[in-house]
Amino acid sequence: MAFLCISCVNGKHDDKAETKSQPSEKGNFLYDLNNPVKYNMPQNLFEISGIAFHNGDSKQVFAIQDEDGDLFYLGLNDKESKYVKFGGKGDYEDLTIIKNQVIILKSNGELHILPLSEINKAEAVNVVKVKDLVPKAEYEGLAADEKAGKIYILTKGSKSDDKNKATSIYAFDFGDNNSLKPSGEFSLPYEEIEKLSGEGKIKFKPSALVKNQNTNEWYILSSVNKMLVITNADFKIKAAYPLKGDDFNQPEGIAFDKENNLYISNEGGTLASGDILQFKPKK
Repeated sequence: MAFLCISCVNGKHDDKAETKSQPSEKGNFLYDLNNPVKYNMPQNLFEISGIAFHNGDSKQVFAIQDEDGDLFYLGLNDKESKYVKFGGKGDYEDLTIIKNQVIILKSNGELHILPLSEINKAEAVNVVKVKDLVPKAEYEGLAADEKAGKIYILTKGSKSDDKNKATSIYAFDFGDNNSLKPSGEFSLPYEEIEKLSGEGKIKFKPSALVKNQNTNEWYILSSVNKMLVITNADFKIKAAYPLKGDDFNQPEGIAFDKENNLYISNEGGTLASGDILQFKPKK
């Protein structure tokens, strides 16, 4: 496959993509972030980063950790995890699943793509590596919109000056034979996030993103400053929520299941194992 670097295209705002209700406005957030159900991860997922479900099925969670090219899979209550090797040592940040393909993001923007059926092997053999897809930068977030047939890659830092800092998001159509076609570029201005969060000057370095298919909103997680940012379908920022308390040691991954439960994964710390927090929608 041949891939070209992106030419920067501004994503267009689509009013039709807005939901009739806006459940993530301040004071009307769908989830109580202070009362999670905690699932401790096995030792080999102490440095858990990205997480994903296949078709929203929470019986099995797929995960990666920062240093090894291993794709892990397990039940949330399992004491041990299984894994398949897909690559060598590296800085792996996030993963997503689309069209029965698992896509894993490296911090340099490189992608590893393998069929979901490869998980039953000790080492995956049908792995496609995609390089030079996005501009040189540090990347931490990867997500798929299965309905739209797209994937989204999120930068960790800003490419702008201090006055106009913004995080970039690159969209791609995911086609047959793992083809990737650029389909838009979006940005998240830091200044807007600061105003909505009420936290003053912040260091926004997003670590993951996921789309809530029920509300058509994007949830963007930042490990630095421990924050959750909500946008509409076209990444127009609607709200920002600080993640306070001891539950959020180092939030690195985010996912939804088909019951619309929200999940956030945390790397372990001195006194804590890696974990996944579950937040159920408010009734």
